[in-house]
Amino acid sequence: MRMLLVNAGPIAHMASGVPIRGHITDESEYIHKAGLGILVNDYIIERIDQTEALLAEFSDAEIVDLEGRAVIPGLVDSHTHLLWAGDRSREITWKQSGLSYKEIADRGGGISATVMPTRESSNEALAKLGLNRMAKSLRNGTTHLEVKSGYGLDTQSELRLLSVAESIAKVEGMPSLDLTWLGAHAAPPELSLDAYVEVLLSEQLPKITEQGYARSADVFCEPGWFSVEQSEEILKQSRKNGLDLRMHIDEFTDGGGGDLASELKVQTADHAHYSNDNARHAMNDSGVNTAFLPGTPYTMGDKFPPFDYCLENEILWSIASDFNPNCQTLSLPFIGSILVQRNDISPISALAACTVNSAATTPHPSGLAHGSIVEGSIANLNVLDSPWLESWCLKPGHSPFKATILEGQMIYH
Repeated sequence: MRMLLVNAGPIAHMASGVPIRGHITDESEYIHKAGLGILVNDYIIERIDQTEALLAEFSDAEIVDLEGRAVIPGLVDSHTHLLWAGDRSREITWKQSGLSYKEIADRGGGISATVMPTRESSNEALAKLGLNRMAKSLRNGTTHLEVKSGYGLDTQSELRLLSVAESIAKVEGMPSLDLTWLGAHAAPPELSLDAYVEVLLSEQLPKITEQGYARSADVFCEPGWFSVEQSEEILKQSRKNGLDLRMHIDEFTDGGGGDLASELKVQTADHAHYSNDNARHAMNDSGVNTAFLPGTPYTMGDKFPPFDYCLENEILWSIASDFNPNCQTLSLPFIGSILVQRNDISPISALAACTVNSAATTPHPSGLAHGSIVEGSIANLNVLDSPWLESWCLKPGHSPFKATILEGQMIYH
């Protein structure tokens, strides 16, 4: 059944064929003027044309009048820790007393504090948590999420997290998922870091590969967690086992993760808060996407990454939510608000960072293009409750969307 969206306001199609680098100085390259219609056939965008022309040719389609509302692509959240159980709210008091992330971890907080509740949760409980969180992300316009394991930290639990993620990825009416193995998130409470690295390489990675659910591997490469040398060993072995590579780097200090990311030409190196400028340029030259996670410094009370420097120097970057126990937001419009309303980044540049740019690092399971609105791409769209595109990131705490079209299905909010 065809669905015909008519009388659209401006459409941010974001169609460049490649990720967008640098400041967007001519918005007309990425925005259609108001008045167009979009023909959706099953789950694919079939045609974009003037409303009158489409109505004349496809009058038998289901007609949806957008009444001049602006349209943007489905948002792509390229870095989430979706599946975990427990509550670490008490850690805010420790932060406010001056303890660092490492000191909180040494006191029994941090990643390890989430591990035991996650291990003790049933598959059904974890799936319910995941589905509730996916529904929240969809309400805020996200149509695709990258999802990491990493809160099991033993072989059985990491396999289980990926199995639960695979099961909820099949639920209709929810965002699609792209799965990542993050066994190298931290050392579990029962093992030293060196002993755990041996488990990762000799036991966990082979079983993850055999299971076949994860498309990528990720490592938390940070002083106090996995060293550059350990990270390199895990990542190289993961690549040999057929996994794409992602990294957490330089979140708290410049620990050399950017140099390793550029050397290995990983798909994306995330956080990169304190990477030095030479490393940023080296990553860019190697085709590495830097995913900034501004929700994390927001919740940590830290300064924000150098978004403007990356735009000025045409360094490839994207943004994501980093949903986790200490950064509990699945709203990419809120993340966009941080860029626009606190860092003076234009709304269209912020939108590029969580659509076409983030889509380049986390493919849609259909194999079709997403993160843009072009003929032949997956029909993932957001209809704003406004005639102005800028409104997508100007309602922190509230969803800016009237409706989301998820793989051709209209979902009214």
